[in-house]
Amino acid sequence: MNPEDPIYVDSLTVACDGGGGALGHPKVYLRFDESDEIVCPYCSRRYLLNEGAREAAGGAH
Repeated sequence: MNPEDPIYVDSLTVACDGGGGALGHPKVYLRFDESDEIVCPYCSRRYLLNEGAREAAGGAH
């Protein structure tokens, strides 16, 4: 996986550890707010919420 490629998810909360191993970082939990994109403050990985995931999780947008 290319770290510059976005990661598409269905959950309103994601966990990021930078890929684990020696190149990783402490695991952090990131939660989507009104935006459908989150960027990890440690490794800058981009997480994008799949279309329809917010409604499936019961969240309003």
